[in-house]
Amino acid sequence: MTDADHARLLVEVSRDYYLDNRSKVDIASARGISRFQVARLLAEAREAGVVRIEISPPAHLDTDRAHRLADRLGAREVVIAGAGGSPAATRESVARALAGVVAAHVREGATLGVSWSRTIELAVRHLDPLPACDVVQLVGALPVDGSGDSLDMIQAFRRMPGVRTWPVWSPLLVADPGTAAGMRRQPEIAAALDRADDLDLAVVAVGAWTAAGSTVFPQVTGEERRAATAAGTVAECSGRLFDADGRRVVTPLDSRVVGVTYDQLVRTPEVVTAGYGREAAPGLRAAVAGGIATTVVCDDAAADALEHLLDSAPA
Repeated sequence: MTDADHARLLVEVSRDYYLDNRSKVDIASARGISRFQVARLLAEAREAGVVRIEISPPAHLDTDRAHRLADRLGAREVVIAGAGGSPAATRESVARALAGVVAAHVREGATLGVSWSRTIELAVRHLDPLPACDVVQLVGALPVDGSGDSLDMIQAFRRMPGVRTWPVWSPLLVADPGTAAGMRRQPEIAAALDRADDLDLAVVAVGAWTAAGSTVFPQVTGEERRAATAAGTVAECSGRLFDADGRRVVTPLDSRVVGVTYDQLVRTPEVVTAGYGREAAPGLRAAVAGGIATTVVCDDAAADALEHLLDSAPA
């Protein structure tokens, strides 16, 4: 057999095996050789570079990609969850990943602050009991489709052995500044919001400042919306607004929020933030830039959009 014939045989046997999914026994029978010869030909094809095998893990399992994205963002950690077949399935995937991150970060004796979002609500359901710690509720919930009750969420922590809870018995957003001020003076709520000054870790969600991206956006007046947009708002976190650089945006909406402040989040040493979908990317990037977030949990689509934003940013 000439060298050219042998090279052709390597190609044909490799094609039969790797592309046509034929067994070594079938290939051997068709060519009148033994299956051991087929195995040797396949090994030779790989060594000679006729066959090159590339393993490409799904994006959410590509830890190198997550590390690179964290470095480019300036975050301590990025965790990329797999996309689901629907927004609800994607939210579930991100929630599971978020629960894993929270479990890995909470230490005995820590003070954990937990905001509210539909994703965080789901994540709490996936949490195993935490070490003995304090859990501070940072805001209440909003009445939106797909949400449960933030009080049920804090009760889930209360049922964990050794966990003390600091609840906020109020919606995230109330009707007027006077009502909000009165709620913030309530002893239990005041105690929780004061406790938010001493958090070791916070878990929050970032929502794009759009009707679909934020649970807060549809709840505010047209005037508040316009004021926020005119001031450069790109996203909100626990009802607190910020611009593309992560700088706090102050609007009349602030006075109606019952919950953690922007400054309290910035002072927290470790803040894990969640978001999913391409629309969430500018807010996630801004949250890291502004010091609101140190760890980002997102889906493939948000990670793709973050990479695009970073690629297109001025040098």
